[in-house]
Amino acid sequence: MNAVLNYLVEGSLCLILSWGFFRVFLEKLTFFDWNRRVLLLLMIIALIIPLLSFEAAAINPVSLSEYTLPVFEVGNASTTPGITVSWQEVVLLSYGIGFLVFLGKISLGIAKPIYQLQLVEKFEYKGMKIAVHPSFEPASFFNYILLPYFDPQDADQQKILLHESVHVSERHTFDLILLQLVKVVFWFNPIVYLFERSLREVHEFQADQGVTQRYSQIDYSRLLLRLITQDQGWQFTNSFNQFQTKKRIVMMNKEKSNYLQKGRFLMVLPILGLMVFAFSCDQNIGEEPIKPENLVEVVNEDGSTELNAIANGRVVEVSADEIFDVVEDQPIPPGGMEGWNNYLKENLSYSEQAKKEGIEGTVIVVFVVNTDGSIQDVDILRGLGAGLDEEAIKVVQNAPNWEPGKQRGREVRTRMRLPIRFKLS
Repeated sequence: MNAVLNYLVEGSLCLILSWGFFRVFLEKLTFFDWNRRVLLLLMIIALIIPLLSFEAAAINPVSLSEYTLPVFEVGNASTTPGITVSWQEVVLLSYGIGFLVFLGKISLGIAKPIYQLQLVEKFEYKGMKIAVHPSFEPASFFNYILLPYFDPQDADQQKILLHESVHVSERHTFDLILLQLVKVVFWFNPIVYLFERSLREVHEFQADQGVTQRYSQIDYSRLLLRLITQDQGWQFTNSFNQFQTKKRIVMMNKEKSNYLQKGRFLMVLPILGLMVFAFSCDQNIGEEPIKPENLVEVVNEDGSTELNAIANGRVVEVSADEIFDVVEDQPIPPGGMEGWNNYLKENLSYSEQAKKEGIEGTVIVVFVVNTDGSIQDVDILRGLGAGLDEEAIKVVQNAPNWEPGKQRGREVRTRMRLPIRFKLS
């Protein structure tokens, strides 16, 4: 449950960062093909980056990584009567309903034009596939150009055909399908609708550019003004006169961007790196483990011995109160792991506040087993709040003494890590 919510939050943040970058640095450039590719890349990245996971670590050469005990799970099936619905479940239920609605909409959006194309007149003209029906607005859908009528002698229609043929040759319908899939996943995020507007704009700029390479910009602009309509057409079509006519005319007459301005597109690399670092790297700010095989016993001049460690090619002195994280003989709780689990089962409980707020998740407790077996330095490495952290600390602090860990036959202080998973039933 938390994983789904984290994915949606992180993906939404990727969309916000991506669109902000495009809006500030790239939107006004006339490199329409490059802008289109960047928009598609940023949408794909928003879907993928939250799914990735890399481990990043800051290394300190004289430290240790804790020994992790098996996860212990605490539930409340036997203590909580009735049905408990957490806020996460309410949010996910609402999201699921929206997801299904938009998924149905995208499915209908693809099926409807495919079905209608089977019922209308279709033919080829100069290598273009044309479908004609009086209800159509000039548009394109996959490799078909849709027209309300066909007149090869009509000069305006020749411009329209050229415009729509650019949409077909550039496969803009596939872009719109990807866009709709992103909308299905992030239907709740208003930024995804700004992405849609920007992508449709770029599509129209590309198609207009294809027309103005052969026809007068003035004549073509007049044609756009004559055909202004409020009908947006099908969601998967690129309608000839559907989108921001004024902005298209301004962009047609705008001075072409300087070639050196393409350098702005390189800025997408640090943006992607930032998103990967922020949303895909599990930072493990800690220290390089000293493993048992890296420990050496040194004989002093007086005949006494002490343990030293070899880390990063140098000898590190291990003091008498050094806390080990990996030892040859790990500490053992009374009664072994079975006894430990029984102790936790009998003493751990779900806090009433956490039950009321529907909080679930894993608390990670770290503690030190001393040379006499007592438990000290109990702390929370990752907590949940709502009384669960305090409950975990209390139970570990009150645990009976363990059998201490040993290194080279010598009893040593050992750091342990205990994950406790709190799960509502």
